[in-house]
This record gives sequence, structure tokens and C-alpha cells, in this order.
Amino acid sequence: MRAYKEYKNTSEAVWYSQIPVSWESTKMRTLFSERNVKVSDKEYAALSVGKMGIVPQLDTAIKSDDSDNRKMICEGDFAINSRSDRKGAGGISNYTGSCSNIIIVLKPYDSINKRYYHYLLRSHGFVEEFYRNGKGLVSDLWTTKWQEMRNIYIPVPSNYEQDQIVRFLDWKTSEINMFISEKKKQINHLEELKKQIIDNAITNGIRTGRKTKISKAAWMGEVPVDWKEYRVKNVVREVNNRSEKGLEPHLSMSQKKGLVTDDEDIDRSLQSESYAGAKICDKDDLVLNRLKAHLGVFALAPFKGVVSPDYTVLKIDTRYVVPQFLEYYLKSNACRGELVVRVRGIVEGFWRLYTDDLGAIPICIPSVQEQKEILDYITEYDMKHNAWVEAIKNEIKCVEEYRTKLISDVVTGQIDVRDEVIPAYEPSGCIEETIGAEEE
Repeated sequence: MRAYKEYKNTSEAVWYSQIPVSWESTKMRTLFSERNVKVSDKEYAALSVGKMGIVPQLDTAIKSDDSDNRKMICEGDFAINSRSDRKGAGGISNYTGSCSNIIIVLKPYDSINKRYYHYLLRSHGFVEEFYRNGKGLVSDLWTTKWQEMRNIYIPVPSNYEQDQIVRFLDWKTSEINMFISEKKKQINHLEELKKQIIDNAITNGIRTGRKTKISKAAWMGEVPVDWKEYRVKNVVREVNNRSEKGLEPHLSMSQKKGLVTDDEDIDRSLQSESYAGAKICDKDDLVLNRLKAHLGVFALAPFKGVVSPDYTVLKIDTRYVVPQFLEYYLKSNACRGELVVRVRGIVEGFWRLYTDDLGAIPICIPSVQEQKEILDYITEYDMKHNAWVEAIKNEIKCVEEYRTKLISDVVTGQIDVRDEVIPAYEPSGCIEETIGAEEE
């Protein structure tokens, strides 16, 4: 790919300094007009304007109470979120519907290729220039209105070049998106492989050439002959110590991250008042969210703190089991099925795993020494796994940066694609499909 032979300076434009001599540079108001029609989402389907572009609003999306005071978006309109904390949220709409009042809706004139301006107005340079023209007192309330947007200069190539740019970028972004999709599949495969390897090490051990036996814990099947049979209640006991003032760090259960602390910016005096009477957990206590424990939503406490009174706190007997081993063990796929059959409740979503039911689960575990060997093996494998995943993520990041620069360079004429031959290719979505959704 090469540059155009001749360029001209564009001193009137801030976010690009030159364009091909055959292109024009004009204010947005010459190509777009604002559509500011108020409608109700009872008459016009609710749309979300996010980094995926404009999509039908999910039923789970947070909605305003003012459903009769929304803006109309027509198919072919360009819409962009006016708030600076939603950078990159916008695009040409394939739908007619309604959107939030924080969205700027623009009607393009018929003389332009809307897909070209979809790429242009989502490009990094334009997005930064759009928000640079905004106003506000704090960053997350910084907004740009049509009054400012209408005077932003944008490049205007010939209609033929607009069409060719769209063909070229659709092709290239499809290639890039397909590459990224394959890399993400690799990460998912590595995550599944990691889970399988950890589960196998936890439930079968890592020592080879050993005699086996059928465990009394039917869910485990065959296990090494020297592993010991227990029930969960033999290795844990429930504790119910309460905090008098709630001064300890507060821990909440995250399904992905385990026990996590509250935002450090939260006023500590409010925490103290709120968490008086909360349950105390010590480091390496096993904490369960009773409503979701059968889904593996439990974790070891990272340090002493307080948790919800609705959680279960279990003290682990380290004479029999290493805390980290027990956490892995109970989260294994094999044990997950055993947890599911132990829950109580009439309606799914309100099933609870009570301590007595958890304690009744039969288990077969190795000696503490072998547990430590298995944990060392898992730690070593985890380091390799993380390195593999990080390398793939770096590849994705580099390709995403290349895609961003390629789009910016092509839509502003820094790269000449007029003579590029577009081969037959399998469409793999446009740029927005690999960036991620963001609700309005």
C-alpha cells in the first residue's frame, strides 16, 4: 500500500493535517443535519448505542423511567453518544427505533456513502476530536452537542473513492476480525485445557504407576489406593463469629474473582456502620454464597475481614487438607455435580447449599504432603498457561492497534487504496463486532 502522489494542507482541520489534493475538507453540517424528534419506546423499539454500533436494546439493559421522552433513530442515521465516558460508542444504524436523549442523531445527506462515514466517524482521530469539542466540569460528565459537532471538519473523497474505501476496509477488517476470533478461540481452548488438567490432578493425583481402588465417593470413581476416605464435615466446621463494629475490611463474593474488597474510596465510617454484626472470616477460611455455592461460587478468604451474614464461613482443618487444595477440589467439575444434587429449594435461583448437606458429601483425598505436591504442579502449570495466554493477548492487541491505524489512515487519505484489488473473501463482521458491546 502506498500514499497518494500529492497532498494539500488542511489548516482548518485540527485532527488531520493533510488530505489528497482531489479531496475536499468541509464542516459536518454540510453533510449531516440533526434529527431531534421525540418519541416513545412504546411506539419505537429501544436501541442501544455502544461500541458495537447501534443494536436492539437488551431486555436486561438499564432503562430510564422517562420512556416517552426519547429520540428517534431512522435506518441509515448516524448516532453517537455525547458523553466522553462512552468514547467510540456510535455508528450508522441498520434499525429504526428510539434512543436515549444523550445520543446525538444525525441524518446523512443522500450524496454520501454512509458506510464510509461509519468508518470515518468511528475512527480514533475523529472520536478524540469530537470529545475535544465538548464541555463539562468533570470528565465523566463531559459532553459534546451538535452545536459544537457541526463545525468539526471532515474529509470528503469522491463518491468512487468512498465506495472503494468501504470495499477495502470491509475486506481488511474481515481478515483481521477472523484472525482475532481464532486467537480468542485459542484462549478459550487453553482455559478449558487448564480446567481439565487441574481437575485431573486434584481428583487423580500426579504420581504415576499406582494401584487404584473404587472410592466410596462414587462421584470420584477410581482413586489411588492410599488416598483417605472422609466426608466434608470431617475436614471443615462452620463458624459464626460476628464483628462488633464492622471495622474489618469488607469482602464480597465475585463469581469470577472470588472474594474481593470494596472500593478503597468508599467512606470507612459508612462501612463501619453498615457492617456491624457481619460475619468474621479469617485468612484461608472457606466462604460460601449459599445461593450460588452449587455453581462454584465460593472462595478462600485472602485475609481477615467481614462478609455478609447470609454467607457461610467454614474453618478448614489443616491436619487433613490444605485450604487451597480443598477449594480446587470442591470446584472440580466432578464435585460440581455432587454439589448440585445437594441443594435445597423449590425454584432454581433460590436453591441453597446448607452446611449439613455440604458436610455429607463423601470425599477421598491424598495426604497433606501429596496435596502440596499437586498444588506445586498446578502453580507451575498455571505460570506456563498465563504466559501462553498473555502472548496471545499481546498478538490480539497488536493486531487491534494495526486495525485502528489502518482505518484512520485509509479514511483520511494517508493510504491510497484506489487500485487495490479486492479478492473474494468470507465476511467476518465489521470493526464493531470485535470491540465489545456497551449499553447506552
